[in-house]
Amino acid sequence: MVKLGVVGILSDLDDTALADVEKHVRRHVFQPGAEIIESEGDSSDVFLILSGGVRVVNYSLSGREVTLEEIGVGGCVGHLAAIDGEPRSACVLAVGVTEVAILSPSGFETVIKNHPTVAWRVIRELARIVRASTRRIVDVSTLGANERVIAEIFRLAQAVADDDGQALIAPVPVHSDLAGKVSTSRETVARVFGSLARQGVVLKKGESLVIPDIRRLEALLGNAAGS
Repeated sequence: MVKLGVVGILSDLDDTALADVEKHVRRHVFQPGAEIIESEGDSSDVFLILSGGVRVVNYSLSGREVTLEEIGVGGCVGHLAAIDGEPRSACVLAVGVTEVAILSPSGFETVIKNHPTVAWRVIRELARIVRASTRRIVDVSTLGANERVIAEIFRLAQAVADDDGQALIAPVPVHSDLAGKVSTSRETVARVFGSLARQGVVLKKGESLVIPDIRRLEALLGNAAGS
């Protein structure tokens, strides 16, 4: 059985505290593509990701799916509704077979009150969400579609770059997923990847994407901002 300690908001807890949290959760396994949270739904459970991963999505008025975030093992979703009692603001889908630990709103409140370090980590998680949302709003407001694709590749590369600025992203981002993240089409993503590859800015090696120098991606963004 996967231990609750893999979850980021619970990572400061010792075995005794984790055993206390375990009393308040129920576990469930979702199959790939299953809807874990329904957008505008009135449930308020919190889902702690023990294995697999989830994709947080919303839909435009035309029905196009927009990916807001992908969250892997150790993440949590659903805490906004548990805190304010409002309807869900997005849909959450399982990516692969995904095991979660589920906290009811009252259980979530009890865990936070019993273990203050969890409350602090939840606050930090909310701050991360605000920062990420602000960044995406700025991108959509100031960058064209091509530049938004480059910005997303740069962010992915920046997270795994070594001291020399080289990055290896594995597996290669799926074009349709990347398009959903930056509100553009799969064709636009394919076109940008092709252009970057011809310039040697990105290289595909097997199932990985190699960026020899992420500063070249940054320079392309700087040129776009200045034009």
